[in-house]
Amino acid sequence: MSSLLHNSDALVTAIVALGMGAAAVIDLRTRRIPNVLTASIAAIGIGLAAAGLGRVGVGAALLGCLLGLAFMLPGHIFGATGAGDVKLLAAAGALLGPTDTLHAFLNTAIAGGVLALLVAVARRRLRHTVGSTARLMSAEPQAREAARDTIEHTSSQNRFAYAPAIAIGVVLVALSW
Repeated sequence: MSSLLHNSDALVTAIVALGMGAAAVIDLRTRRIPNVLTASIAAIGIGLAAAGLGRVGVGAALLGCLLGLAFMLPGHIFGATGAGDVKLLAAAGALLGPTDTLHAFLNTAIAGGVLALLVAVARRRLRHTVGSTARLMSAEPQAREAARDTIEHTSSQNRFAYAPAIAIGVVLVALSW
């Protein structure tokens, strides 16, 4: 039985690495994460769970998927992430289960913050980015809306691909780091 668990872990880790790596590369190139990729990752996670070959059972795979969705959805609602990012963490949750999805989300938030700072520094927009982020988190709806418009505007150079941050967070958890 120990060998089967070890093989399941290796299989899930390989699928996570391939799926998250593909999403990161595609997002960097196109600024989109294809639905077919996220749906495939989720289906594989649930299928592995149903076959007894995943890290978790079917219930935990579904709960991990829902938690991934729930963790990323507020960022999308506030305009900080795209819908593909939400679906990507949800799909990863189907492979990881609820506890590891929580850890992956926390790692993703840290990686995303570091990447955002690096991008802002590279674009020489650190002060502007920090100010916009503060306004985005404001309790005042008009300030949030103005910040969202600034971030979303094509000339703002504030946006960056977030799938690499998700990939880092998810892969670290899959590797048990």
